[in-house]
Amino acid sequence: MPLLLALAPLVASGAEKVTLALNWKAQPELGGFYQALAAGHYAQRGLDVSIRVGGPMVNNRPLLPVGQAEFLIGTNLIPAFDVVKQGIPTRVVAAYFQRDPQCLISHADGPVKTWDDLRQAPLLLGAPGRHSFFLWLETSQGFQRSLIRPYNHNLAPFLVHKDWAVQGYATAEPRRILEASGKEPNVFLLADHGWASYSTLLETRQDLIDKRPELVQAFVDASTIGWYEYLYGDAAEANRLILADNRDMTQGQIDYSIAMMRKWGLVDSGAALTGGVGALDSERVTAFFDAMTAAGLFKPGELDPTKASDSRFVNRGVGLERRAELLPASQDN
Repeated sequence: MPLLLALAPLVASGAEKVTLALNWKAQPELGGFYQALAAGHYAQRGLDVSIRVGGPMVNNRPLLPVGQAEFLIGTNLIPAFDVVKQGIPTRVVAAYFQRDPQCLISHADGPVKTWDDLRQAPLLLGAPGRHSFFLWLETSQGFQRSLIRPYNHNLAPFLVHKDWAVQGYATAEPRRILEASGKEPNVFLLADHGWASYSTLLETRQDLIDKRPELVQAFVDASTIGWYEYLYGDAAEANRLILADNRDMTQGQIDYSIAMMRKWGLVDSGAALTGGVGALDSERVTAFFDAMTAAGLFKPGELDPTKASDSRFVNRGVGLERRAELLPASQDN
């Protein structure tokens, strides 16, 4: 487990120990949680928080139901539906990315210029993408399975083939492509074309919701304030924690990712503008499940999507005053 507490404010004796398990390595896309830790927002609410990083060879999801973590970050809504299907008593309680950063990318100087062009382009796609968002691309957007090319996160094949496209995150791969090719690529955010999943979802156990709702509320509120400060305030201490936990991360990548989170409105947009960062809409969750059922990922009626989330801890406007302090109206995105 990373030694995050070395840079964090001291917590009062008797503070409740809480573990947050991440879905990936330390990165700016998880920066709001690091900010809440570094700025003492968890400590101020009586929580002694440790962050447990994930990665390509680390699956932290099993830690949540067995009690080795109190909170877990989920990538999108699909795993939340899967746990309902399996009868695992966990739920999403906040959605810190209102828009999924999943995107498709093409060359700036290639023939693939539009969303329609993408439908006809060879697409570098990893196995997880083939079994999740590509099902939606295929059934509702007219993409062709025969054009999929295997992708192991090595951009070399993409850089060679100007007429190919590649999957990515809008906060990461475009910068890598720019550095390698010298040209800003075309970025097509799936969220702009109907992909309605939330991302960077906060999950917890049903027993904590039922027996310790004040703990869940405290963690959600602290994280929400952390996200506003990370996006719009001084995130230097949080970034030091991220860099300490992930030796492959750079300050340049952090700066780029924060800029893209703001540009694309990934965190602070839609319902979050009035309900606060982390806003969660049960009707949207159900609608996304229906879309995934239509795409063939689930069978009609095999699970109740309303059991995947609980919105009682968000949509309260927490942090909006802090946002106003940090972001003058003239800079509001």
